[in-house]
Amino acid sequence: MDLFEKLLQDRGPLGQHSYFDDNFYMFPKLEGEIAPRMKFRGKEVLTWSLNNYLGLANHPEVRKADADAAAEWGLAYPMGARMMTGNTKYHEQLEQELADFVSKDAAMLLNFGYQGVMSVIDALVDRKDVIVYDAESHACIIDGLRMHMGKRFVFPHNDIENLERQLKRAEKIVSETGGGILVITEGVFGMSGNMGDLKSIAALKKKFDFRLLVDDAHGFGTMGATGAGAGEEQGVQDDIDIYFSTFAKSMASIGAFIAGRADIIDVLRYNVRSQIFAKSLPMPLVIGNLKRLELLRSKPELKDKLWTIVNAIQNGFREKGYQIGTTQSPVTPVVMNGDTLEAVNLVKDLRMEHNIFCSVVVYPVVPKGTIILRIIPTAVHTLDDVAETIAAFEAVKEKLDSGVYKEAGVEGAYAKI
Repeated sequence: MDLFEKLLQDRGPLGQHSYFDDNFYMFPKLEGEIAPRMKFRGKEVLTWSLNNYLGLANHPEVRKADADAAAEWGLAYPMGARMMTGNTKYHEQLEQELADFVSKDAAMLLNFGYQGVMSVIDALVDRKDVIVYDAESHACIIDGLRMHMGKRFVFPHNDIENLERQLKRAEKIVSETGGGILVITEGVFGMSGNMGDLKSIAALKKKFDFRLLVDDAHGFGTMGATGAGAGEEQGVQDDIDIYFSTFAKSMASIGAFIAGRADIIDVLRYNVRSQIFAKSLPMPLVIGNLKRLELLRSKPELKDKLWTIVNAIQNGFREKGYQIGTTQSPVTPVVMNGDTLEAVNLVKDLRMEHNIFCSVVVYPVVPKGTIILRIIPTAVHTLDDVAETIAAFEAVKEKLDSGVYKEAGVEGAYAKI
């Protein structure tokens, strides 16, 4: 079969929705300043889909730092990979400040979180090693696992009893291969909003010999007394051997980092291929991220404001009888029952009639018959925004439960907007 014909016959689990060609459901375009209220198709909408947790995207000090750095350095500097010609004192300063913030010896910058995680996993293990990972791990972790040429075992989400069984299996294998064991989980899971059970996992170190990698993309800046993440929140930051986070969430920027023991980070500098063979993080991003980290450390009121909104909207949904799962973080998944057609009609109504913009998740990401509307509160939302949103959700849920969205059929869902 021709390769292209094969692709067209099976577009993949998400590609099956590619017939939406109007940028309404797939690849929508939000316009205007990054803020709770933006423009969608010329209308102002209340937006709950941006991971701008602390509101730093348009913070005046951040905008000034970004602009000044771009004017001074341009986007090209430094030119080349870090190992060759792309290193600067500012890159090293950001690394050390990040390490200090998350209570680790050293840190290493990554250009992107997704590729970074994949390459870090690849650098940490070889075919003799065994990886044990949480079943709900992010796609970047799964893709990193696909590169692993040794054994890997999965445990059901936060099932510590099952994790212990997988560790016993792993121990038998490494006793023969001479390899080691890497456990991978997340600090905060981006879909459900609950935390990885880091405390229980860390406790297993007393029984098993393994190293722990935690992807804390959603926990960094939002969880813990200082914002140092889920490990700090659970009191086990020291038990995390490789701490990862991205700048794309709380820092509202581009890039990522890993942190850990100085000698291990030094080894990784020479082996993480996505960095060795890639151009260094541009200077405006480095300078801008230094400013963002400074604000994260010096303005705890940003996290406090975030949690005011988080508590208000989560309590509001619960009081109205909505299911928001087991979230322990700002991530707020509102779970409803309905098929894909109903979800499409509901989203159309929510955006066009109620001016509420949030992300929708349907099969195959979640089981058939389930709709998740994912709410991301931020420090720049208001209590009035919360009230307006809950009122809109009440209206669309009434229609969903009464079958209005099913009766609207395909014409209502796919009509040109």
